[in-house]
Amino acid sequence: MRSLLCVSVTALTVWTAGACKKSAPPPKAAAGVPDFHNPADPGFAQQAPDSFRARFSTTKGDVVIMVHRAWAPHGADRFYNLVRSGFYDGVRFFRVIPGFMAQFGIHGDTAVTAVWRPRVIADDPVRRTNVRGMVTYATAGPGTRTTQIFINYGDNNRLDANGFAPFGQVVEGMEVVDKLFGGYGEGAPQGRGPEQYRLNVEGEKYLARQFPKLDKINRATVE
Repeated sequence: MRSLLCVSVTALTVWTAGACKKSAPPPKAAAGVPDFHNPADPGFAQQAPDSFRARFSTTKGDVVIMVHRAWAPHGADRFYNLVRSGFYDGVRFFRVIPGFMAQFGIHGDTAVTAVWRPRVIADDPVRRTNVRGMVTYATAGPGTRTTQIFINYGDNNRLDANGFAPFGQVVEGMEVVDKLFGGYGEGAPQGRGPEQYRLNVEGEKYLARQFPKLDKINRATVE
């Protein structure tokens, strides 16, 4: 097994790049639900409840995350609105490293990925520690959180000092998280897993073609 020290903060970064070509206007979202094709939709500014449950129906089973806004309000608000918009539906767990974490949150539609890349949220102070079951945003440093999330498999409290602020916790289905396919390991070029740059520019077609065993989120809903 790869040492946890070898998959430290750099293993939880997000790839960034310049703007992509302009796409066609997205379809209008249903009333009251923000349109994830359009990050400027006012619905994404809605404040999350003080606490709420998000159910993720995956290819391995259901996982329920309990979110506490007091832990990380900016992160909780973003997550709440992404889930209710349907952003995570069909999204793959593209980096699953046994003993460390399972990461998801890059959309399979490259046009969606492109419009969300610059939509960063303010950092939250770290009020909880990254232990097994805690749910946290991936980051490339201060002020870079967008849509990527990871679930801790073990005690990763060394991440706390680097600004990784948990906003929720898996309260049902951690055994499902344990079953997510992790056979590809770390992402390229460090390992055999998906390369984030290619995932950003090629999307789901890249994963389906070269990493077909990766599990995915069939549907995510706020309960």
